[in-house]
Amino acid sequence: MQFQLRQRDRRSNARLGQLRTARAVIETPAFMPVGSLGPVKGLEPDDLHSLGFRLMLNNAYHLYLRPGHKIVADMGGLHSFTGWSGAILTDSGGFQIFSLARLCTVTDEGVTFQSHIDGSTHFITPETAIEIEESLGADIIMAFDQCVALPASREAVQDGVRRTKLWAERCQASRRRTDQALFGIVQGGLDHDLRAQSARDLTALGFEGYAVGGLSVGESKAEMHAMLDATVPELPEDKPRYLMGVGHPEDLIEGVSRGIDLFDCVVPSRHGRTGSLFTTGGRVVIKQAQYVRDERPIDPDCGCPVCARYSRAYLHHLYTVKEMLASRLNTIHNLWYFSDFMRRLRTAIAQGSFPEFREAFYRSHAQEPPEAKASGDREAGTTRRMPQDL
Repeated sequence: MQFQLRQRDRRSNARLGQLRTARAVIETPAFMPVGSLGPVKGLEPDDLHSLGFRLMLNNAYHLYLRPGHKIVADMGGLHSFTGWSGAILTDSGGFQIFSLARLCTVTDEGVTFQSHIDGSTHFITPETAIEIEESLGADIIMAFDQCVALPASREAVQDGVRRTKLWAERCQASRRRTDQALFGIVQGGLDHDLRAQSARDLTALGFEGYAVGGLSVGESKAEMHAMLDATVPELPEDKPRYLMGVGHPEDLIEGVSRGIDLFDCVVPSRHGRTGSLFTTGGRVVIKQAQYVRDERPIDPDCGCPVCARYSRAYLHHLYTVKEMLASRLNTIHNLWYFSDFMRRLRTAIAQGSFPEFREAFYRSHAQEPPEAKASGDREAGTTRRMPQDL
């Protein structure tokens, strides 16, 4: 993998880059669709390619449980198994173990957990995680990390930072393949100092890229932004930076403005399956009765194949009768929106107009930018309650 930083925005920390793997060239900032079990639900590889994506995410935890990493390896690896010719990034599964497992016991050696599927017991170490990801054969793989559930004491978060560094060292030491890039994952909860410490710890280990993990797990937008502000300046400028599991359009804008290059999230596909569609003017909830006779496309300004062919009324009908085509068409539209959104965002950076792009987004969605909200809170003398107070 090679990463080239091409341009920096003069009025923010936004940047343009290019990520090259053996299978694809990815212009950054970029969004990765999520296919936890291989495919993005309801879509074929050609769909993703035609929508402009060259990098997608598969999840090692889910694939380890079903069908099993050894079966995938016997079938030639993920690219051969799924038919996807672009690049693949696999999450190590650390987050899923802590969020999905029925029971979970963590020691420095590894994690014992019960599968969320059948209750079977498994033990994953950093060495096992690397073995799984090498068997799956992705282009980019993630180090095994501890994502501490919040709220938590500072001592618990500090211990997670220590353990994440320990596991990162063991992941590096256990690597066997030379054709995969390994990214480290920064943890630290909502503590500025621990976030910065974790970033420095991982940077000293010399990974090919760096991810910011443990966010978008229930904290406020302001807290997420504060953690990015504490973390990103500690990461190398010449390596890709990846914000994990974050994917609402406003989150992409704010992440890019702070120097993030890569994002992934289930938002476009999951929202599509539940009838929530992204447009240049805000969200359309297609299941609502107001669309039963609406002849307009989802978004008159959209160039996707769904908007070119189908009305809101027809999509409303498909959704209400639970036709499986509804999920497919809604997902295609949402992913087109995300792909086009990132393309327009990159163009704005290239033209030196990223701040104007950001302002126009909030204006078109009738939203206030985060700094305006923060100013309003200060003027009103309000204090947001922390999660541990709820």
